[in-house]
Amino acid sequence: MALLVEMGWGGQVQAPATITWTDISQYVNVAQGVTITRGAADELAETQPGTATLTLDNADGRFTPNNSASPYYPYVRRNAPIRIAVALLATRSGTAPYPLEQLADDFDDAVVDPTLWTTSNGALEAGGRMRLPMTPAGVSSAYTSIRQWRLAGSKFTAKFASAPAAGGSSSASVSLYLLSQTSGTQFRWRYDALTGQLRALSEVGSTDPSPTILTYNPIDHAWLRIRESSGTVYFETSSDGYTWTVRRSLPTPAWVGSDQVQVQFAAFRSGGTGDYAEFDLVGATVKPRFYGVVNEWPVDWEGLVSTVQVSCTDLFKRINKLPALRSMAAQEILVQGPAAYYPLTEDQAATSAGDISGSGLPSLVISQVGAGGTLAMAATTGPAETSESFPQFTPSSATAGKWLSVDMGPQGEAIFDLYTCIEAWFQTTTTGRCIFGVHSADLGDQYILSVAAGGGLQIEWSSPLTTLTLSPITGPTTMADGNWHHVVYDQRMGYVYVDGVLVDTTATPGIAGGSYNPYRMLHVGGYRGTRLFSGSIGHVALYSTLTYSVGPLITGHYAAGMTGFAGETADTRITRLAGYAGIPSVSVQGTVHDPISSQGPGGSQPLARMREVESTESGKLFAARDGFGLVYQSRGLRYNPAPSGEAFTIDYADLETKQVELADDDQKLVNDVTSSRPGGATQRVTAPDSIAANGAYPQELTILKTSDNSVLDASNWLVSRYANPGPELREVPIEAYTMPSYAAILDAEIGSYFSVMNMPQQAPAPSMRVTAEGYTETIRERSHVIQFHTSTTFNDSVWVLDDPVYAVLDSTTRLAY
Repeated sequence: MALLVEMGWGGQVQAPATITWTDISQYVNVAQGVTITRGAADELAETQPGTATLTLDNADGRFTPNNSASPYYPYVRRNAPIRIAVALLATRSGTAPYPLEQLADDFDDAVVDPTLWTTSNGALEAGGRMRLPMTPAGVSSAYTSIRQWRLAGSKFTAKFASAPAAGGSSSASVSLYLLSQTSGTQFRWRYDALTGQLRALSEVGSTDPSPTILTYNPIDHAWLRIRESSGTVYFETSSDGYTWTVRRSLPTPAWVGSDQVQVQFAAFRSGGTGDYAEFDLVGATVKPRFYGVVNEWPVDWEGLVSTVQVSCTDLFKRINKLPALRSMAAQEILVQGPAAYYPLTEDQAATSAGDISGSGLPSLVISQVGAGGTLAMAATTGPAETSESFPQFTPSSATAGKWLSVDMGPQGEAIFDLYTCIEAWFQTTTTGRCIFGVHSADLGDQYILSVAAGGGLQIEWSSPLTTLTLSPITGPTTMADGNWHHVVYDQRMGYVYVDGVLVDTTATPGIAGGSYNPYRMLHVGGYRGTRLFSGSIGHVALYSTLTYSVGPLITGHYAAGMTGFAGETADTRITRLAGYAGIPSVSVQGTVHDPISSQGPGGSQPLARMREVESTESGKLFAARDGFGLVYQSRGLRYNPAPSGEAFTIDYADLETKQVELADDDQKLVNDVTSSRPGGATQRVTAPDSIAANGAYPQELTILKTSDNSVLDASNWLVSRYANPGPELREVPIEAYTMPSYAAILDAEIGSYFSVMNMPQQAPAPSMRVTAEGYTETIRERSHVIQFHTSTTFNDSVWVLDDPVYAVLDSTTRLAY
């Protein structure tokens, strides 16, 4: 086992694809260890932010913030990305030829293992890596294995830790070979420092007529692997040694099944300035343990000995610091990345309306034409699920009153330099009025969307080669009915969407004759002092659509405003809310996902919204330990765990038995539940026998179900599980490093279940199956203690008709929901 701690100096945790990771494992105090905590104390508690603590050797000041002498300067700073993993190194077993995956070396002892390798021309181990010097010029340095391995059904993995530079040479390359017993017949990964190409080669006679050629990327190609499985050879790369991408596959050549394979790492430079190539963790299987950020870099001294004890937090730290969400209608717009966005939700005292897109455009200001008319901010309640108030335009006439306008200036012209997509909500009972319009500084280009005299929509447009032309829009003719409507006009495609439906695909011809001037002026609720709008307008957003069409992507904004996506399933809602938090990846586990009611009104943080869904569904939400993402588990993932699905089994005698805890108390007892939902009934479920025996243990639930029956089901589920909870193991500590099932124990995650076998005679049963709700682990040299916080899996058993285990009267007759 090797500890792998990597820092993403200069990177951002929310942009993992751009992080170049630096291995700092050699500076970690492995005697003191790395401690990681994840998950929850029990199944009724919320998962907490994951944390990690470790101590680093700072003898040369490399981990001192703002130290210009540090090789990491100026990136030793708070919120620097960190990831922690354990690399498992296989040991040889059986007799030669051994599976190639058993060729393993972490190179940490700085001594070449003669039972594995021979070296040539200065190849050595240094700094915990295999090092291949690229000097002297014209001489290849190499690390070559003993020929005693087979590839069939196996694999070979290595971390490409350091790629050499061209160094002014006419030829500089590094290769990883799997050599057959026939000279020139081999598999090879080859990096060319001059071209920056990485090639996957299957060579016969030292040539390959059709190689796979990649542009080398030190992030994506940090790990290399060649694997054979069921008649196919795969060349794969990885950024973390855990998630692999197939770059080439081919039918397995005959020699793979017959020849003993020899591995060779080789580096060569014909001239120029010398440096070296490095590889590490040969044969490693990487098990991620933590992904997050460093909170601080506190430098400590004991005499002249300097250390830095850092604390780290996972993705929940970032989510917890995000501001409160706006309405779903607003969040959907922001996620789409508008170039200009004027929500028009300012308070009553406001005299202007700002852009919140992040483009920094000027504000819309109130303009007046003629005499009279009013424009009252925050005077009209918006669409059903927004909880927002919008301005009310009340002109004296079509040409006397107030509207909003803005000169977006040169910055706006630079943004809207070709096609534009505009969306808005509006409410009116007056026809023949303008909703919004845009035009260039010279009025050569104009686009105006208005409610026509007949009650439908129309577009007027012009270009430098055309006069202002009227184009009626095919679609509803009842837009002035006093209801809120949503309109999207995608100029690039000529598409118009009304209330989430595509109604016209030929609404203006776009740019006429190839001539176009960029938009600079935006008018809302009127157009240059004419056709002043009577009614309310909100959520005006403009998108630059130079390379793609936005319209089809934003039709769902209507549902956001009108229903808050009420009725979508819990997994979809969690993914949506994660998107609002800037998290593109949610791993959804389990298949039971009930409909969720609206969360349309704003005011709470993204994590609080996700917690509402988690609580409603009796699910689990936590940060992934292998990268930038979340994991959401439905309650159904835990239904009736089968022995075949156990992460591992372990004997009681193999536990750290001084810390094993069996509990039988009232910590989880619930026998009286009063529940409700937004807009629904208040209902109560009790367990009379439990109340008679224990007294009342009440709990109140307010959950986001879409029907009263669903609320009742959730209440029954809670009472049936916890009206009479039985004895359970709550703490299961394991010295995992010494276990034959070490890899399986590391794979156990929150929600995994396992059995403790051969319990002492005082236990209520000879074996007890538990579910991992969280854990604290400490990783030291030759030690890896994991203390699982557990609950009994019995609480998640549900009734199955005529099943000998799950249909036992008064025992396992609990109905799932």
